[in-house]
Amino acid sequence: MPPADFSALTPDTILDAIESLGLRPDARLIELNSYENRVYQIGIEDDEPIIAKFYRANRWTDEQILEEHQFTLELKAEELSVVAPIRIEDKSLLFDQKLRFSVFPRQGGRAPPVDDLNCLETLGRHIAMIHSIGRRQTFDHRPALSIEAFGHQAAASVLSGNLIPDTAREGYRAVTDQILAQLEQFRSALTSHTLRVHGDCHMGNVLWRESQPHFVDFDDARTGPAIQDLWMLLSGPVEEQISQWQAIMRGYRALRDFDSSELQLIEPLRTLRLIHHAAWVSQRWEEPAFQRAFSFIGSEKFWSEHILALREQLGELSAGPSALTDQLRWVT
Repeated sequence: MPPADFSALTPDTILDAIESLGLRPDARLIELNSYENRVYQIGIEDDEPIIAKFYRANRWTDEQILEEHQFTLELKAEELSVVAPIRIEDKSLLFDQKLRFSVFPRQGGRAPPVDDLNCLETLGRHIAMIHSIGRRQTFDHRPALSIEAFGHQAAASVLSGNLIPDTAREGYRAVTDQILAQLEQFRSALTSHTLRVHGDCHMGNVLWRESQPHFVDFDDARTGPAIQDLWMLLSGPVEEQISQWQAIMRGYRALRDFDSSELQLIEPLRTLRLIHHAAWVSQRWEEPAFQRAFSFIGSEKFWSEHILALREQLGELSAGPSALTDQLRWVT
């Protein structure tokens, strides 16, 4: 995959794009952390700063971006705190020369206090509301979370690339072949009872302010099972995860039923995420931002540890329900 061409994105072109909307930037321009797209905080004269997001070419089509926007605008209309794009002349996807971009209000906040069970209960309640709204319609253009994309295609891209050392290539091929065979038993569960989900609902995409969660970055929104937006909220030893899950379910089930059979998908989803992340970095490796942030991924040490982690996940998939899954099912 060729590197993204953000060469046309200079301070002048960024400010020109914002001025083309009838806004008056005051030249305060701060680049924010983002790898897929380019995101900036831009000062506006006599007003609050805005966030401008310039989209990577060839990742999402216009239709797919607009479906993400429509989803977040639906959620916002139901008074859920999500950071939705600002519509300008009834448009949320904006164009300036060859640039595609959107603008968003700035949302303050801090990382959620994950050791606070009341926080997790609140998160569960809000995610249930997201899912209830997500269930009302379907995505026509955005993809589903699938074994093909996150498993087969991701592993193939690693093996066809130059980032994985030759010494690790056969070990990686062997373990991913076995994993992909094991994942087939979960195909039906992954594709049934799906809905529109956030897709990347980890704590880094939730801002906490005034005892409320504010959900950001729906860039990975797709069709998937409800558990996709819940399992990444768990962390720490098994006993802590059980307490966390109970708190999440108290909030979630206050507003929406949860199908406990989806718990079997936690380890498959964790495995797919591991494979997909390494592939994502491999595909983007020609970009300097990725080389700076993930310099360790080019080493033999990383790949040997990655293959070991995949083998551990293969063991989880082969052994049937894990101890964590069994206990979560018991308390759900």
